[in-house]
Amino acid sequence: MDDNMTLSAAFKQALYPVGGNGKRNVRVLQEAFEDIDGSVESDIYGKGELIEDFQRRMANYVGKEAAVFFPSGTMAQQIALRMWCDRQGLRRVAYHPLCHLEIHEEDGLKELHRIEPILLADKTRLITLEDVMNMREDVACLLLELPQREIGGQLPDYRELEAISAYCREQGIKLHLDGARLFEITPYYNKSAAEICQLFDSVYVSFYKGIGGIAGAVLAGEEPLIQESKVWKRRYGGDLISLYPYIVSADYYFKLRIQKMDQYYHHAQELAGLYNQCYGVVTKPVEPVSNMFHVHIDLPREQLEPILISIYEETGIGLTSYLHQNDEKSCSYEISIGDSYANLPKDQLKLALQMLDEKLGERGR
Repeated sequence: MDDNMTLSAAFKQALYPVGGNGKRNVRVLQEAFEDIDGSVESDIYGKGELIEDFQRRMANYVGKEAAVFFPSGTMAQQIALRMWCDRQGLRRVAYHPLCHLEIHEEDGLKELHRIEPILLADKTRLITLEDVMNMREDVACLLLELPQREIGGQLPDYRELEAISAYCREQGIKLHLDGARLFEITPYYNKSAAEICQLFDSVYVSFYKGIGGIAGAVLAGEEPLIQESKVWKRRYGGDLISLYPYIVSADYYFKLRIQKMDQYYHHAQELAGLYNQCYGVVTKPVEPVSNMFHVHIDLPREQLEPILISIYEETGIGLTSYLHQNDEKSCSYEISIGDSYANLPKDQLKLALQMLDEKLGERGR
């Protein structure tokens, strides 16, 4: 083993990465455009059949009156919460402490809109109906992320979700769905995207997570809200002269992969089962509820990295490109299953995890 090899470099050299839909390179865009007629007109500043048709179909898919395509989910969600605050006449919203807006957006909601977030639950668990009912402050909107990525992609029971939705409507609280991975949770709930979204007043979905497009998102809801969001999209600089590279790739990969969500879900369950047979390893959740989960290993990063690199070199299986140090004795990483898993040589995958089990056992026993 090359002593100077990094985990990231070893992962890139592995023949069989476990997660995702393959490398994010220019080929992803080339493939989406291979069968596109070059004479098709592009969208221009949010208008044109290309973008309008896609927006109509996505609105229909999630069961809402209208939808608008955004370059990013960050833009779409900040705008959605701003609009709900304006309509409610209240500058407070509630969400999970590990919400994307709280930990990944440089306080955009606070700095750009002076909106105060109320953090519900704690960092280790989901928001419950009790949390919502016990809020001391009035809020314009409650944001729920399904699944809750930063705690392993956990999901509430569907009846709990229905109860939260009903309570919010009774109290006049708008309910927004961070559905970056909405499509990936439909197998677990055994519900269509539209059935899930009917519980929410507004919905954001991503087209580069499980779908695997280049970038982009859709915000969906009632027609007046979506028309207003177009004004905010222009204010944010998101109304680019043309968005067709994002739309064409989103449309192509949506059609290619939307029927595979059940496959990804069951493959995630299969892989988690293999991980949980390894010494000192536990997945969170133990049984995944979507195509994603977190792997927690009782070994510090500096000791685990050379073990993983040796496994990659011997088996060709790439388990992860990074490790997050949880504490002095353990670390973790995230797995999201896509097309790649179906193409793995399963004997090599089992060998890789058998080696992981043995090497961890040698350290721990």
